[in-house]
Amino acid sequence: MDAPNPSATPTFANRTPLRIGAVGLIARDLELLTNYYTQLLKLTVMERTGRFVRLGTGGVMLLELEHRPDARPDDPSEAGLYHTAFLMPTRADLARWILHVAKARVPITGASDHDVSEAIYLDDPEGNGIEVYSDRQADQWRREGKTIFQKTDPLDIDAIIREVDPTTAAYPAAPEGLRVGHIHLRVGDTAEAERFYCGGLGMEVTRQRTGATFISSGGYHHHVGANVWHSHGARKRDNNRAGLAWFSVEAENAAMFDATRSAIAATGAPVGAIDGGIETADPWGTRMRLLTA
Repeated sequence: MDAPNPSATPTFANRTPLRIGAVGLIARDLELLTNYYTQLLKLTVMERTGRFVRLGTGGVMLLELEHRPDARPDDPSEAGLYHTAFLMPTRADLARWILHVAKARVPITGASDHDVSEAIYLDDPEGNGIEVYSDRQADQWRREGKTIFQKTDPLDIDAIIREVDPTTAAYPAAPEGLRVGHIHLRVGDTAEAERFYCGGLGMEVTRQRTGATFISSGGYHHHVGANVWHSHGARKRDNNRAGLAWFSVEAENAAMFDATRSAIAATGAPVGAIDGGIETADPWGTRMRLLTA
């Protein structure tokens, strides 16, 4: 029997009771963003209509782009998307991707060692933040109770590249195990974000720092980040802007879905039926879909 391919296996982040599924973005220029994400991550176009493009890998949709050419540009001072974090299945996958973007001369905005993970940061052509990262093994994470230590130190990119032979390494397509590991949001108040995402989803705070909180399911370092670094005091989102349209949270089974749906309703948040689940919104009007994995 052939050994399992680690690049085709979703990581710990996507085997928890609740996990991030896909992200929807409103695109002013649909072709521009479609080309960017297919070239940046080598995602596959899974479906294309006159208004939507759905991208993914291994038959799993990760990103939906909705064409709204009349949308106003995103405003970083409002609630919305800070970044979508794409989680590489292995460190070697991250190394191959780094060599790919270096060869293509894709601009990056930052690179950090977070102790639990190693991450590269970029912005797409319409200003949507992106993180591409790989996790260190969970048994190496430093924990104190429910708190998981995370840092922001310079990233040793050369050490990551040593995972592969740079003379032969290639990144022809997104690994089948690539997933959205977490989503980081701009909010108006971190305590209110904790009340919604912990109270409604049953997640737990794993780390707090000045102006930010990190929240997870099942002991992951974080599935949802929320900060007020540029958006302190933000009010309801302007739905006429480009940027984040929605993101989905997947429940591992029907029982978890039912319990989470009830908890969301108990917060007083709006709840509406959609195909395969429900849709709600956080206190700033950011739309969240709850689905069964």
